[in-house]
Amino acid sequence: MSVRWQIHLLFVIQLVSMGAMEMSGPFWPVHLRSLSPSDDLFIFTSIAVYVGPMLGIMLTSTFWGHQGDRFGHKAMMMRALFGLAITQLALAYANDVWLILMLRFLQGACAGYIAPAQAYGVSIENPARRTRLFVRLQASTNIGSFIGALAGGVILDHAAFFWINFSAAILCATCLVSVWILLPGVTPKGIGDGTNARSAAKISIFRSPQIVWLLTILGVLLLGRMVTQSPFSIYVRSIFEVGNWAVGLCYGLLALGFVVSASFWGRYFESRVARDVLGRMCLVIAGCVIVTLLAGGTRSIFVFSAMYFVWGVLLGATTPVLTALVSGAAGDNRQGHVLGLAQSTAQFASIAGIALGGWFSQAAGLSNIYFLVGFIYAIGLVLTVSVRARMNAFAHPSEISGDQE
Repeated sequence: MSVRWQIHLLFVIQLVSMGAMEMSGPFWPVHLRSLSPSDDLFIFTSIAVYVGPMLGIMLTSTFWGHQGDRFGHKAMMMRALFGLAITQLALAYANDVWLILMLRFLQGACAGYIAPAQAYGVSIENPARRTRLFVRLQASTNIGSFIGALAGGVILDHAAFFWINFSAAILCATCLVSVWILLPGVTPKGIGDGTNARSAAKISIFRSPQIVWLLTILGVLLLGRMVTQSPFSIYVRSIFEVGNWAVGLCYGLLALGFVVSASFWGRYFESRVARDVLGRMCLVIAGCVIVTLLAGGTRSIFVFSAMYFVWGVLLGATTPVLTALVSGAAGDNRQGHVLGLAQSTAQFASIAGIALGGWFSQAAGLSNIYFLVGFIYAIGLVLTVSVRARMNAFAHPSEISGDQE
């Protein structure tokens, strides 16, 4: 099988597996409302059900990345898909809120599929196409998010919540078999020369200011993105008075916008050095500020949907491009480690965003949640401008460009 077909297959597997997970994504608060005997418990569980898997990934992603560098990233993808399939099957039969929260935490701790999939892709792809690789993999996640959220809404309108999780378990098991049979194993780079591998492992990634600042920007932008995760379905239903299918559609439009723009952003940023990338990203972040403020100010479901689509278009230029820069700043034999660290950073930021969004919606009112998102993006804009100005003090820009290695 050629490298191009392996990349295409990796794209499809990530699309299906992430789509399976997003089938339940926007609807956990709706399900937990029926299981929670009190409002206080519901508020806690509606946040914890999203924080749990993120906390599990945050605590274990770097460890699994190390194991991928040692034993191969295909094995880590299979391990993650197995964990997703088993926990989704268990969640289908769980009707106790505390059991659901425990299973969601275990799901994150045992799974964490995205980082090993990225590391596997880096191990087989040409370094000059690294930015495009990350954009495509992120696009597959967002296509899955759009299809999964819409499918989940349709299922919930016609059947019990059980069928969302049960269907997701079957899809994840199918992906596991596909990886096992169709994707070849790849020996991690650096295994053959143990001395060099051990020497590289001793060099702390945190000693690289490029990586630290890029991860900081990535974290702030993801924090802003995740503020609306927990209250999203309730916000859309209460503000616009629409059904579950419309909630799933709006939720998926963010992903659809990303997918539509993915190819453009991949080509646009691929040959640029980091300082140039950050300069142009400032414009993208400024656009996110404007779009989220407009989304929070409208009371029209059509305008809100359009803003969510545009927001998704802009997000296509943030997370995957920054992840490509982080990957390019690390050696080939540390891709599992650095991408696991990036995943841990993303999960920490997501947890903080969800917790902040849950608290803010109670303290300042659900109707003001998108103004908080705009404010956080403004902070990210200031930080990106500052980091770009200091980039020459860290290293020559080409050292951290997405196409350098």
